[in-house]
Amino acid sequence: MNGRVALIAGGAGHLGKAMGEALAEAGSQVIVLDLNKEQTEQTAVGFIDKFGGQHTGVSIDLADKKGIESVPQIIEKHFGQLDVLINCAALVGSSGLKGWARPFKEQDVYTWEKAMTVNLTGAFYLIQQCLPLIEKSKAASIINVSSIYGMAGQKISMYEGLDYLTPAAYAASKGGLVQLTRYLATVLAPHVRVNCISPGGIERNQDELFAERYKKMTPLARMGYEEDFKGVTQFLASDLSAYVTGQDIIVDGGWTL
Repeated sequence: MNGRVALIAGGAGHLGKAMGEALAEAGSQVIVLDLNKEQTEQTAVGFIDKFGGQHTGVSIDLADKKGIESVPQIIEKHFGQLDVLINCAALVGSSGLKGWARPFKEQDVYTWEKAMTVNLTGAFYLIQQCLPLIEKSKAASIINVSSIYGMAGQKISMYEGLDYLTPAAYAASKGGLVQLTRYLATVLAPHVRVNCISPGGIERNQDELFAERYKKMTPLARMGYEEDFKGVTQFLASDLSAYVTGQDIIVDGGWTL
């Protein structure tokens, strides 16, 4: 990956940061794109301190079309190229939105619309705006980050007795990313490869009862860690997957079997 430039939307988050570390370690220059300016800059500096190289943070809101439109110029100015684009940004359970991680009847339509804007429309528009740069690469790779809930239904037994449920907006937007991946893999071929990663549940201090139920339903008997996604990131971003496109790689310890 030496000499290649990667843009990671959501790159200052838990999973996005791990994916950035994987690519920085492999020699890529990483652009960390996220909402919080301080976090994006700290993440980029962390990559420099740990791996060397030239990395930078860019703060924009993926709900802001004008902000997305500014990204290609920033990349052109600092790096002059773009080889890898990863869409990892998403509204998640910690977003603190009204009517988010609630029973279905309590989920708010305005929160649904915001999730669709950030999780799906933002990814679509970022790819579209960055495409002229990506198409110049001789090893172009786009990676969308979906979820097991983008391709599987809720296992309601995991939530019994709890006052929350994974939001419909999260599942629908992540399912949309899987189909967007398939669509783009055909229309952008043969010059750009487009693939998807669907993570299972990642351990982040969840309710203890929920976590135990989840582990019992998983053949590998644990939730995921951010480190579990570094290998698949390097694989899909690099020439190791030069003949792979349109795929959704599920990294869930067997939960969806």
